[in-house]
Parts: sequence; structure tokens; C-alpha cells
Amino acid sequence: MKITVRSAVETDLPSLLTLYSELNPDDAPLSQESADAIWASISGQQGRTVLVAEADGAVVGTADCMVLPNLTRGGRSILFVENVVVAGSCQRQGMGQQLMEAAMHLGESAGCYKVQLLAADDEYVHTFYESCGFKPLAQGFRRYIAQGRRSSVPA
Repeated sequence: MKITVRSAVETDLPSLLTLYSELNPDDAPLSQESADAIWASISGQQGRTVLVAEADGAVVGTADCMVLPNLTRGGRSILFVENVVVAGSCQRQGMGQQLMEAAMHLGESAGCYKVQLLAADDEYVHTFYESCGFKPLAQGFRRYIAQGRRSSVPA
């Protein structure tokens, strides 16, 4: 099976939504109108690349990559990777490895000093990222924002 990793395009949106439903099965599906508007926003962001892994013409994996400019480390950016998923039927076939290699290349070409991601508290997932050369060097923290709640941030 030939695996190709490339940047996602608008026609990949239905496949991306299917993959994301595997990643977060409890999420309510987006309306087509919402999905289209969000995709337009994502695809217009400078430094944002949604990668897809294709096998035999079908999108079977994805990783969302964002280059963040940075005022430390000599001004070298950071590449954040989020929403990494490979279809359950295609796991353990090298697609995730190729997605992560492509993310590393994006970071290198953008002059980033590191690629960073958060991983689910899952031994399989941790083993996968370690096999891709990532090290668990920091502890991540998160705080979820209640839906519908807005905070005021000083300008």
C-alpha cells in the first residue's frame, strides 16, 4: 500500500470530519455550514497546515500543525501538533509515523526549534510518540472552558 502525506485541501473536509469523529466520538457532529466556515478560517491561517495521510487514494490519517512565532530561542518558532488521528482500520501500518515525520519537516522548514504536542493518557499513544523520537520531558496542564462561557481579556 502506497502512503502519501500532503497538505489537506477543502475537498478533504468530509474525510477529516470522519477521522475526528474517531478521535472524539462523544462530540456532536458539526453542521456542514459550520464545518465549511471553520475550514475557511483554518485554511486561511498563516503557519497552519493540516496534514493528511492518504492510502490508495483515501484519506486515513491527519495531523494539525501550527507554527507559533516566538520571542525566545533566538526568535525561532515552535511547531505545535494537535488532533493526530489514524483511522482504526489503518493503524500500525506506518501512517502515523509518516505524519509525524512530515510534521518534523514542516518544523524544520519553518526554522522551529522544537515540535511539541500533548498526548492522551494512554500507554499505546505514549509508546507511539516515543517511537517517533518524542520524549516526555514536561508535564502538561489544561483547563477546559465551559461551553458558552466567555472571558474578558484585557486588550
